[in-house]
Amino acid sequence: MGIRHMAKVRGGAAVVVAALLALTAAGCGGDGGDDAKGASKPSQPQSQNAGAQAPSPGKGQSSAPAVVIATLKGQEGMVLEINSVQRDPGGFLTVSGQLKNTGSTSFKDTVAWRGIELKGTGESVAGATLVDKAGKKRYYVLRDTESRCLCTTGVSSVDAGQAIPFFAQFPTPPSSTSEVEFNLPTFAPATVKISG
Repeated sequence: MGIRHMAKVRGGAAVVVAALLALTAAGCGGDGGDDAKGASKPSQPQSQNAGAQAPSPGKGQSSAPAVVIATLKGQEGMVLEINSVQRDPGGFLTVSGQLKNTGSTSFKDTVAWRGIELKGTGESVAGATLVDKAGKKRYYVLRDTESRCLCTTGVSSVDAGQAIPFFAQFPTPPSSTSEVEFNLPTFAPATVKISG
């Protein structure tokens, strides 16, 4: 073989090698794209899983309706449903439920619910009381160090069809007391059993 012939063969081989390297690089680039897609694919199922997990709390909240242990009827279609009257470990008694407007118009006469609420603290249900008939005692809603009630606040009106979570905390009656009468101004009183 002559030097010219060897140079042609080597030149052709160099072109073939360069072409193979270019194809390999393109193939790797494709794999890199697939890897990038592959990397994004696992993150897509994770976000889909996260999306699937997000509704779970909603399902947990609506899976079973709350038990209503007392229903108090008020003015203009207002109803207070009590779901629990629970002794807390810290010496409190918490009454929980919902204020519902079953009427056809917005209810705006919530001033009486405040009881003797101090000026400047806004709307509340601080007028609620518990009566222990056996012990002959009346319990008022607890207040914090700034005289704010430990109860639902900010209720200036209740729209037609609206339900608002309700809670009020009281000093706990003696352990021998198993039921109390719950009162909120403008609502009929109801006797409720204490749990816990």
